[in-house]
Amino acid sequence: MTTPLLEQLRAAVGTDNVLTDGDLSAWERDWRGRRQGKALAVVRPASTEQVAAVVRACAASGTAIVPQGGNTGLSVGATPDDSGTQIVLALARMNRIRAIDRDNLTVTVEAGCILQSLQEFADKEGLLFPLSLAAEGSCTIGGNLGTNAGGTQVVRYGNTRELCLGLEVVTPQGEVWEGLSGLRKDNTGYDLRHLFIGSEGTLGIITAATMKLFPKPVADLTAWAAVPSMAAAVRLLGLAHQHLGAGLTGFEVMGQFALSLVVKHMPQLRVPFAGMVDAPYCVLLENADSESEQHARARFEHLLEQALEDGCVLDAVVAESLAQAHELWHVRESIPLAQAEEGLNIKHDISIAASRIPAFVEHTDALLQREIPGVRLVNFGHLGDGNLHYNVQAPEGGDGKAFLRDQEAKVNRLVYDAVAQFGGSFSAEHGVGQLKVHELQQYEPPVALAMMRAIKQALDPQDIMNPGCVLSKE
Repeated sequence: MTTPLLEQLRAAVGTDNVLTDGDLSAWERDWRGRRQGKALAVVRPASTEQVAAVVRACAASGTAIVPQGGNTGLSVGATPDDSGTQIVLALARMNRIRAIDRDNLTVTVEAGCILQSLQEFADKEGLLFPLSLAAEGSCTIGGNLGTNAGGTQVVRYGNTRELCLGLEVVTPQGEVWEGLSGLRKDNTGYDLRHLFIGSEGTLGIITAATMKLFPKPVADLTAWAAVPSMAAAVRLLGLAHQHLGAGLTGFEVMGQFALSLVVKHMPQLRVPFAGMVDAPYCVLLENADSESEQHARARFEHLLEQALEDGCVLDAVVAESLAQAHELWHVRESIPLAQAEEGLNIKHDISIAASRIPAFVEHTDALLQREIPGVRLVNFGHLGDGNLHYNVQAPEGGDGKAFLRDQEAKVNRLVYDAVAQFGGSFSAEHGVGQLKVHELQQYEPPVALAMMRAIKQALDPQDIMNPGCVLSKE
């Protein structure tokens, strides 16, 4: 297939890097298999200059562009529509680590750099890049920035937004904004960096970023605690902040039903306190210490002693080795895979102030069980930063496809209405994508939507940057 646009794209990135034939499903279908699109072409640039040339050609022809990193998103934010007229701009070839500034504790990387590659590079340099999430072996820094990804260490280091000091961006007109400053203080006008982070490729294409690095902790300790209620888990969080301070790097909560799925589908994993009748939840805590392992262990054990006296912990184990710590984290990270093995389910990525999570869970659990008898709730997530993956599984023995078809809209309405009632957000770390455009329209205040649309119109008046993602057509 040849058109003037395709010829321009081939001239810009090379014929072998404009894919139009064969099986393109790796780029045309989202990671969860919720949407299957059809691209005019998959274009694979190797430099910022090539990205700019591609965007200029598409802007001249009015062709929409869908930027894509590792294609691991959960909200269908990097999938073309089925018209066959959009191009997928796959940034995987732009994977270099350009520079490290050890004295400034920063590293500059291209958007296609795999998150795990950056973690390993920092580790070899004796430093830490703390962003960590389940897809780290395949997700990219550009995608992490585009969705403002979270993960397991947000309680200490913040989302991807807090880890970024500068960006390089190709605008919808094909110009390059070079904002790769490593400055921690810069009050020269509007903060454009924060505008593009979390915009899911709808305002421009992030091609590189300057990210923060941190000194490696001397010791990392992990503990697993059984707690009698979600309210007790929140009390434990307060004690952990009090006793560990900035040393608290991870605080995860897991419901017993979620853990039972790991036991069922991954019997090779040892799940502490699985099925403990008076402990409906377990908590995974991580403590990083800059002094010594002995200091870290003493603080951790003192915290757990206080928690046992308080009654917010019923029993606890502290990992005695790095291998044991990895095993505990592996259990936590296996919950989504175990849930997938159990069958199709309805996923939610919500955030609520930690203080209000117990009341939300009590209210919404009862609501769903009343409205859909037999429904099973897979509740787990990053309690330390108020983020729950509050997922809903079909009744045992039920037809997962039929459940998704017949109940998804109702379940989403019940859950998201409850989230709004408790002052929360329906999207904590996965983004809006195409999947939650309706929810943004329904739950975001009209004034906020008007400002978002004004920004989109000002920066991308042709609406060629990931159209249909985040914002709906008016």
